[in-house]
Amino acid sequence: MDERRDHDHALMQAYVAGDAEAFRVLYERHRGGLYRFILYRVDTRHTADELFQETWSRVIASRERYRPEAQFRTWLFQIAHNLVVDSYRRKRPQASGEENERILQMQAADEGEQPECVLSTFEQRRRLQLALEQLPDEQRTVFLLRMEKGLGLEEIATITGCGRETAKSRLRYALKRIRELVTP
Repeated sequence: MDERRDHDHALMQAYVAGDAEAFRVLYERHRGGLYRFILYRVDTRHTADELFQETWSRVIASRERYRPEAQFRTWLFQIAHNLVVDSYRRKRPQASGEENERILQMQAADEGEQPECVLSTFEQRRRLQLALEQLPDEQRTVFLLRMEKGLGLEEIATITGCGRETAKSRLRYALKRIRELVTP
């Protein structure tokens, strides 16, 4: 993992020096995970699209201030997290069950799954999505950063601006609640 961290750092430094190709590589490497992280935290694809674009715009605008103390992805997700929080502050969204169901159906179709598997996979995703919606925002954020991106507690604490033990506690409560809600 250190190799990837070093490579991301080198790419960011190259981008700061004017290498647009380095930015393209960083974007390709992190766009999927970043988009999913944002999408699971907001109420519509439109909002996710806007926040995704704004995150990358902030990366571009603040490239001169990038410091390699943390991993690039930690810095990137911290920017996205702050934008999501700001979005909630401006307008506290209420997730629509219909919208989430539509998104999950589109994802299943996009993945080209066999028809007999789609329903089972869709039901599992639907249960998980509904369970995620019921978590407090702080727990949902920690859960997604851990499960979606595989981040450690230190990185999660940095991104969310809380202590390591607080992040650990939030993750523990999120996992417990998800198990209760997902298990039939």
